[in-house]
Amino acid sequence: MKQTVKKVTISLPNDVYRTACLRAAERNTTVSALVHDFLGSLGHDESDLERRRRLQHRVIAGIRSFQGCNRLTRAQVHDRPLLHQHPARGSGQV
Repeated sequence: MKQTVKKVTISLPNDVYRTACLRAAERNTTVSALVHDFLGSLGHDESDLERRRRLQHRVIAGIRSFQGCNRLTRAQVHDRPLLHQHPARGSGQV
């Protein structure tokens, strides 16, 4: 079965077009073939979501020492020396 081919027209700055022509000549191909190969490769690349999931799994796998039972209490979290150096909020002191 013959595949339907769509034609695409793009506008490129002269320097980009010249570079594309040079690369095509170096590879003994055409600019159209370069564009075709590039666009075809987009379907094979990892999506942003897939990349983020992969990175998330790597980070989670790297966490070795976290234990939920070691969490600070609310009092411990709010009992920091920095808080005691400043006037209480809403007290009118500046």
